Amino acid sequence: MGVTIADVAARAGVSKTTVSRVLNGKGEINENTVLKVRKAISELGYVPSAGAVGLARGTTQMIGMLVPDLAWAWAGIVQAVVETLEAEGFGLRILTWNRGEESLRRLGLQVAAKSFDGLLVIEPEGALGSITELHEAGLPVVLIDDRFQRPGFPYVATTNREGGEQAARHLLDIGRRRPLVVTGPDEYGCTQERLGGFVDAYAQAGIELDPRRIICGDFLFDDGRSSVAQALADGVEFDAVFGHNDPLAAGVIAALHEAGLKIPRDVAVVGFDDVEVASYTYPALTTIRQPMREMGEAAARLLLDHVRRSPEAAPSRIVPTSLVVRGSTLEPSSN
Repeated sequence: MGVTIADVAARAGVSKTTVSRVLNGKGEINENTVLKVRKAISELGYVPSAGAVGLARGTTQMIGMLVPDLAWAWAGIVQAVVETLEAEGFGLRILTWNRGEESLRRLGLQVAAKSFDGLLVIEPEGALGSITELHEAGLPVVLIDDRFQRPGFPYVATTNREGGEQAARHLLDIGRRRPLVVTGPDEYGCTQERLGGFVDAYAQAGIELDPRRIICGDFLFDDGRSSVAQALADGVEFDAVFGHNDPLAAGVIAALHEAGLKIPRDVAVVGFDDVEVASYTYPALTTIRQPMREMGEAAARLLLDHVRRSPEAAPSRIVPTSLVVRGSTLEPSSN
């Protein structure tokens, strides 16, 4: 077994509570006692655990964050979470959801060991039931980008439906009346919201979208590329494409280039998210900005309010989208 707080207390000749107070910097303790405890820690090579450090103050000052994996595009959310937590004296422990049930088991062990005070969650595919159980058992939880699952605990989401409407209105404003839509997966609420807002905006303009112009994708570059290539091969006519995220829209742009079509003269393209790739396509991608940093900061602050049991803690937060216009939709005369 490793060195414990009891070993440190025995070496220093003090109580475990005194050692915990030294570790936490809490309470007035005689300087000689502090020195004895620190000397014992050094001699024994004791590394304080989160639980030991939090013994006296009842908190670990750590927040857990469950993410799909580490190869994902939403780094802005994590960075904002880190900065917000650090400013409040909290650390962050990243947990991944890339091993399914095994990942959930490890998460359960971390929660049982009281390794963190609360949990932030992004896209818990197949895990929402387990996360809900943890919340119901007393763990403060905030879900980020809930994909319109609307869980029974706090969440931070964005205005996906309004984003779809913004994309449609922009395309209508530049005279595009035959749009192709490459969606995200059907089972995601955000897909339904983005598509619904887009279709309704066109309907309000008196234009009903041809079902052949709505293609189900999977938020991937290759889906955007193959969907457009197939639509062209099938003779589907379109003058614009709305891709449900930026990597997918980047694939759309690649397919249009390969087909010898000019962007935006022949086909205008709009994405969704405003992640880094949107600035690197040629031409640069017009997109609906999903405010990642604002969502990360809002989620961290919301969770801290619930961890601290603040009476002013909000149940959830919705952060609005906005249109970012770039070269993929600018009229030729504007270039």
